[in-house]
Amino acid sequence: MLKEFKEFAVKGNMIDMAVGIIIGGAFGTIVKSLVDDVIMPLVSGIFDIPDFSNLFIILKGTGEDFTSVELAREAGASVLAYGQFINAVIAFLIVAWAVFFLVKGVNHLKRKQEPETKADEPKGPTEVELLAEIRDSLKNK
Repeated sequence: MLKEFKEFAVKGNMIDMAVGIIIGGAFGTIVKSLVDDVIMPLVSGIFDIPDFSNLFIILKGTGEDFTSVELAREAGASVLAYGQFINAVIAFLIVAWAVFFLVKGVNHLKRKQEPETKADEPKGPTEVELLAEIRDSLKNK
């Protein structure tokens, strides 16, 4: 069993997958920063909301007014943090968009690397020519 695991772990696909996961994690961090630190402050400025990620509704609280999701949760309030959800959806859409273009580019490169169509190869005899040869060889016998 250890031998099988070793063979599995050193296969090229396994290493490629590990590299992809590591790069994907780093990419996710970059996208999260892009959404939280660049895109959402612009959206917040447009809608005149100080911090978009702090959009929330208190479902059950202590009767106090809270200025942030963290403060409400620390006080024991039940909070619906829809601003953070919107941030997560936007981050997901950016990652999905980037992966779409990555896959599209890889597929384009694969199509270029595929061998040319068989039009370059010399064509063999047609079905009619083969049948004519068979007919002629039967006549000669």
